[in-house]
Amino acid sequence: MIEDVVTEKLLHELNEEHLSTSIDTPMREDAFKLNDTQKIKIIADHFKQIMHTLGLDLTDDSLKDTPLRVAKMYVKEAFSGLNPANKPQAALFENKYQYNEMLIEKDITLYSYCEHHFVPIIGKVHVAYIPNKKVIGLSKINRLVQYYAKRPQVQERLVNQIAEGLKAALNSDDVAVVIDATHLCVCSRGIKDTNSSTITAHYSGKFKDEKLKMEFITLIK
Repeated sequence: MIEDVVTEKLLHELNEEHLSTSIDTPMREDAFKLNDTQKIKIIADHFKQIMHTLGLDLTDDSLKDTPLRVAKMYVKEAFSGLNPANKPQAALFENKYQYNEMLIEKDITLYSYCEHHFVPIIGKVHVAYIPNKKVIGLSKINRLVQYYAKRPQVQERLVNQIAEGLKAALNSDDVAVVIDATHLCVCSRGIKDTNSSTITAHYSGKFKDEKLKMEFITLIK
């Protein structure tokens, strides 16, 4: 009994520290057995019960459609990145200009949700890669970031998912990703620290070189 309590306490502390044990988002095997319409209906019904339990008057004009709005937002927007069918196709082009220095896409807007409290993570993503024979369309980098962000996340996992997704698209390991984000689970609840932000980074391939890494960090500042 004591061991169970200790284990539960340790797991709680791990969750509070936002540690992730896998690069893959935890998903059930039957995650896509239901279609979007079915999921929206079920989520709306459950959210209606949550609001009712909180004591809200669901007959009020301002509240009566909220469960459906929340359900649609969850399935079609906020967590649409859970469905692999929504993954953007990476269009590659010939590197006709023979550009072989780092290419940086900085200040990509990040909106995600903390998987521990389902409140927003808001920040910026900076991505760099070194072109070889192929280059990727710039908008595809942004779309790839948004795809992985639109799911319940921890920042450590998110930075790795973006990096691995870009490496797979480019067929190259020469990739760097930095995320600087504010977690509302930190600033709007718990410790309520509104001044701190969290930075995570992933460097691979040529970006393991300290000189190139520092050049990237300097440029994104």
